[in-house]
Amino acid sequence: MTIEVQKKIAEALDQLFGAVAKLRDAFPEKPFTPDGRLVGDIGEAMASLHYDLTLNEGLTKHHDAIAVDGRNVQIKATFSNHLTFPVHHVPDYYLGIRLRPDGSFEEIYNGPGQLIAEGLARRKPTSTGLHGNLMGMLKRINGEVPDTERIPRR
Repeated sequence: MTIEVQKKIAEALDQLFGAVAKLRDAFPEKPFTPDGRLVGDIGEAMASLHYDLTLNEGLTKHHDAIAVDGRNVQIKATFSNHLTFPVHHVPDYYLGIRLRPDGSFEEIYNGPGQLIAEGLARRKPTSTGLHGNLMGMLKRINGEVPDTERIPRR
């Protein structure tokens, strides 16, 4: 990743969070957290810059990228403390990251989706099709993932 690209990302995120702060000032009853599709797109872009994977073109069901070894990757990103995992399928790889306003990020989980699925085996399916409240579990399991089972960094 070039310094120029990093600067552009940091500048854009600074402007975005400036706008969010103005919205919060104008309407303090709402948090105006920039979550949703925008956050997912930012997370996928950051993952493609920092990990050895290739993003899928357009929207694809269940997976966002392909790792260097050919396995499918689901990328989840947040600016808060909330990452989700699907109820009805298990991705080959799951990459969960917490984005920061300065353009950096924290890796929460990088490894096989099966390890997460095993940790969630006793949870009941949800009506949304997504398991939530996973940050603690993902961080704990991430510490147990062998380096050979991670998506390598660029």
